[in-house]
Amino acid sequence: MLELITILYGILAFIVFAPFLQWLVKRVQLVQIINKIPGPKAYPLIGTTYLFYGKKLHEIFYVIDERTRRFPDIHRIWTGTNPEVRISKAEYVEAIIGASKHIEKSNGYNFLMDWLGEGLLTSKGERWFQHRRLITPTFHFNILDGFCDVFAEHGTVLVNCLEPYADTGKPVNVFPFITKAALDIICETAMGVKVNAQTAGENEYAKAIYDISELFLQRIIRPWLYPNFMFKLSKYGRKHKKVLDIIHGYTKKVIRDRKEALLRKRTIAGNGASPAEVTEDIYGAKKRLAFLDLLLQGNEKNNQLTDDDVREEVDTFMFEGHDTTTAGMSWALFLLGLHPDVQDKVHQEIDSIFAGSDRPATMKDLNEMKLLERCLKETLRLYPSVSFFGRTLSEDVTIGGYHIPARTLIGIQAYHVHRDERFFPDPEKFDPDRFLPENSESRHPFAYIPFSAGPRNCIGQKFALLEEKSVVSSVLRKFKIRAANTREEQKINHELITRPKDGIKLFLEKRA
Repeated sequence: MLELITILYGILAFIVFAPFLQWLVKRVQLVQIINKIPGPKAYPLIGTTYLFYGKKLHEIFYVIDERTRRFPDIHRIWTGTNPEVRISKAEYVEAIIGASKHIEKSNGYNFLMDWLGEGLLTSKGERWFQHRRLITPTFHFNILDGFCDVFAEHGTVLVNCLEPYADTGKPVNVFPFITKAALDIICETAMGVKVNAQTAGENEYAKAIYDISELFLQRIIRPWLYPNFMFKLSKYGRKHKKVLDIIHGYTKKVIRDRKEALLRKRTIAGNGASPAEVTEDIYGAKKRLAFLDLLLQGNEKNNQLTDDDVREEVDTFMFEGHDTTTAGMSWALFLLGLHPDVQDKVHQEIDSIFAGSDRPATMKDLNEMKLLERCLKETLRLYPSVSFFGRTLSEDVTIGGYHIPARTLIGIQAYHVHRDERFFPDPEKFDPDRFLPENSESRHPFAYIPFSAGPRNCIGQKFALLEEKSVVSSVLRKFKIRAANTREEQKINHELITRPKDGIKLFLEKRA
């Protein structure tokens, strides 16, 4: 009888502990596989996150930079108990994002889900394919052409706001001014609303966007806040809920208003009004259809998107089209302020296009700004707005001779990909001529990825470059600029976006 009880206890113990033992064996195997890849020393539970402990927000970027330079091309880290492989070589990047296999974003993007839901940035699989197909027509050339007046209008307001700071002998921090200009532009082009951020003081919505970006980074460097219930109990989680209520409340109201406007449009059209009369009645004589309007109209035909789906895509537009262009324009003015020789040539190009006229820039004008476009591209090489992005492997891969199992997170270091001396000699030098056709046509297609690449490349990259050309040229039509800081002095504050710490300080001089 005792033997039978012992056997039964043994069987019970096996049933209870067998799954754990199986998990433990797989875990040990995973650790052995991942740790064959070079990387900093890792400790149990905390992994390599100890490198961030005690660091200020702006210091985190430099910890990552130093680590990536110490382990170039490929290295591994452990975020708590989760392994991640970081790559910074064009050939390795192509293996991950060059095909449609590994299109699922990394787990870090899950921290954006409460904000962006399953919009284009965070969605995966068939949902992503469907939404991408539905949204792509809203970025048609003819639609972008209609936004040039919006870019020019808010660029003019920006110049007027900066004018009092010109010729004072004191530098002005242009970053908050450009932030508000970009917010005005994206609100009007994405949602069809004027928020007058440049002229109406601090904007609650803009502040909420910045707050939620900072909270994302605070969570990333604290593995104990990864579980949702732990995050929600923390001070960061409580603040996150408050700013999320502000963001979602605003976008939901805008969507509701635009849907009502579309309903009125159909009613008026049904009463025999002409298309021009309908547009003027609903949107105003000079009103252009925003991305939201186009999305709602496109969805009327197939009804694929719910109101929440639309809200998620609008929130994604707002996030990707606001912070990123703000950073790109700010860094471009900074670099041009450091290189008066290049700035003089850009002035000459602009003058040849406008010949002293104050008229707003058209699409044709923007397309003629070849040198300025090269300056913007070189800026995005040195300061990519998104310096890091991630994928989750859909299957096992071998990179650099290392076996990496399926479901492993892959981090792509765009900032360091852009500094490969094979493709960019003297990589820290600001040289717009790198993007002359003869200098770039034979370059590896994944050596320059400011808008990602492959199937999940940024759908709004043409929009971003047009906006940046328009706004930066507006500033340069009116001012000569000089940077107050050197590149060594100008630190990077890396949150979701590569932001300049303490802004960008420029001396402004009115042009004759």
